Order: sequence, then structure tokens, then C-alpha cells
Amino acid sequence: MNRKALAAIGAAAALSLTLAACGSSSGDAPEDEATESGPVELSVAVWSMDQTPEFQALFDAFETAHPDITIKPVDILADDYPEKVTTMLAGGDTTDVLTMKTLTDYSRYAGRGQLEDVTDLVTDYPDGKLAGTDGYDVDGKYFAVPYRQDFWVLYYNKALFDAAGLDYPDHVTWDEYADLAQKLTGTDAAGQKVYGTYNHIWRSVTQAAAQAQNEGADLLSGDYGFLKDQYDLNVGLQKDGYALDYSTAKTQQVSYRTMFETQATAMMPMGTWYISGILQAKKDAKSTVDWGIAPMPQIDDVDQTTTFGGPTAFAVNKASKHKDAAKTFLAFAASLEGAKAISAIGVVPALQSDEVTTAYFALEGMPTDELSKEAFAPDDVALEIAPSDITADVDVILNEEHDLIMVGEKTVDQGIADMESRVKQDVLD
Repeated sequence: MNRKALAAIGAAAALSLTLAACGSSSGDAPEDEATESGPVELSVAVWSMDQTPEFQALFDAFETAHPDITIKPVDILADDYPEKVTTMLAGGDTTDVLTMKTLTDYSRYAGRGQLEDVTDLVTDYPDGKLAGTDGYDVDGKYFAVPYRQDFWVLYYNKALFDAAGLDYPDHVTWDEYADLAQKLTGTDAAGQKVYGTYNHIWRSVTQAAAQAQNEGADLLSGDYGFLKDQYDLNVGLQKDGYALDYSTAKTQQVSYRTMFETQATAMMPMGTWYISGILQAKKDAKSTVDWGIAPMPQIDDVDQTTTFGGPTAFAVNKASKHKDAAKTFLAFAASLEGAKAISAIGVVPALQSDEVTTAYFALEGMPTDELSKEAFAPDDVALEIAPSDITADVDVILNEEHDLIMVGEKTVDQGIADMESRVKQDVLD
């Protein structure tokens, strides 16, 4: 196991705090939490369980360790998840545990007082270090506990590169990435179009990448000139037909998994969470894609790789009727046993330890080539967007303007100008 690969698993945030899961590797709750007795049905809000196998793996492991607690998943479509949970909380829903899909969602819910204070779960932890806790620090208090730590890489289809006679995307620049997308666009044996690349509809594909790779850039600043080159690139790719157009992807709710696993695209920037999805699809014989991962493309031809990412966490609903059991689940999810459960299916856990890392890279089906290993060792991982009391409001504006740019209702320059004026007038002033 090389040193950089181990460090990369938790590189998104400097750690000053780690998790206490009852002082044991089994993830039991602290003694003062064990006030409920008898069987408990614990409801947990998650997204697209059929495409996110980590949830079931974690639930199964937890129920084995805690036979008196049964998990009842509240499964929500991934793209609808933030809006649905926002509506649930506003209506007084009592779902016990809420998965924090993004730091933006977390900032919104914590700022509204809708999450239980779980600061008591964040302290020294004997089995390793927990990455990502800094992202949930709200003036020294914590309202969620991370269990997963992801960053973005470039997935690519080896067979399509080989068929085109092209070298794999080894530390490429964005310009080289666009050139590859052009050369890889064509049709398959059945006459179906194959795109050179696929950029999913999330604003982070453009905005977070630009923020991470432009020194001093800040999505909360109200100054967004640093976004122009990345928008020009991604808008240009779809206009030229080298990437599926944004309007089609959004209106047809295209799954990035479908695009890659059916070999409809040769490349795709995406987070490391997708590794578990590919491993499962290959195991179930639902896909035959010959895949690898490469470092995210960079602005300049430099030796260092800068990407973006962030933790994913569980939080306890302030309105939960089973808070003790809910906190027991949070403790387990971030414990060594929880980390083993999700790393066994290819998910990068927040808990860092030699034992977890070794097991992760020994998984059947994981790419073993040096380029894929290097992709797991970026030099710098920036947060997608910093948590703040203004993050949620800024996020709304950035999403709206991103949508208008990508569907062609606004030019890149106009969209960026409107982002700046709206954030400055509506949020910062």
C-alpha cells in the first residue's frame, strides 16, 4: 500500500477531531445513551438504495451487531433527495436518521435547528482517524457524523480507448480531455451513439472543479470570473456533440451509472462513491465495462493533482422519537466495523486505518493498474463548497444560474454576471 494512497482516503479535510464509538470497535453507543429498552424500529432516510449498495451493507452489519434495532429505510430518488428531506423536516416528519448528502444540505438543516446535537460522539477514537469532521463543525458543535469520504476522479472505458488507439488519460489537462472526448465520440456496433465524455447535471461538475483548481477561488465570495473557462469547456463539449446535452440529461433523468455501465460514454468525471456501483454491476453481470480511473484533469500540465470532494454523514432528526438508538447507529456507521462493512463493497470510509485501507484495495474487481492507484492519491482535495450560514442561500442561486447556462438560456458571461449580482445583492449585502 503506498503512502499517498492511504493519505488520499481522508485528504479532504485536516483532522483535529475523531469519533468515539463507545470506545470499542463494535460501535456500541456510549453508556449514557442506552436508555431505550426493547425492540426499536429505526427509520433512516437514504437515496436510491438499488443503486447505492453501501446503505444495505451498513444496515445489515448494524442489525447483526444490534439485534434489538431494526432499520426501516426511507428510500428517496437521488435527484429528489435534498428537496424531499427539506419538505419532510419543514412538515415535522419524525424519520429518525437523515443522511447528509452534501455539506450544503447539512448547513441548511443545522442552521434551521432541525438536527440533534451529536457533539458527544466526536472525540478520540481508538481504531483510526475519522476524516471530514471539520466540514460539520458549527461553532464547535457537531450535528452530524461522517461515515464516508469521497473525492472526484476521471472514470474511463479502457476498451473504447483501445479501440480508438488512444493512450489512457494519464494526468491530462482539461484541453487534452476535451480533445480526447472529440476523438472518442462515435457509434457502437449497434449504431448507437457513444459520447466521448459525460458531465452529469450537478453544478459541482463545473463549479467545484473550477474552485478547487483556481488559487483563491471561493464559491461563497460573490466573485465568479474563475468559472468561465470551465463553463466554456463543458458548454462547448455538449454543443459539439461530444457530451450528452444537459437538457436531455435533466429532462430524461439520465443516470450517470447507466451512461457508463452501458458504455454510452468513454469518460466521466465522478466521485469515488461510484466505485461500489461498478463493482456491484460487474458482480451481478449487469455490465461488461472494462474500466479504470485516472486523476481528474487539471488546468495546467503540472505534476500535482488537485480535485474536490467531501464527506457524507448521518444526522439525527431533532424530531426523532428514538434518539438513543439513532445515536447508536451514527456511532456504529463511523466505527471500525461500519468502515469494514462499506469498504468491503468499494465505498471509501471516513475512518482511516491501515486495516481498512488494505482491505479496500484487495477487493475483487478493483483496477490494479498504476494509473488507477495514482488516481487514489491526489495531492490536494478541496471541499465542494465550504459550510457556512450563507451556504444554502448561495447554493440556490448557483444552481439556478448553472441550469440556465447549461440549457442555453443564458450565455456563460451573462450567467456568471447574474450569479455575482444575485449573490452580492441577495446574500452578502
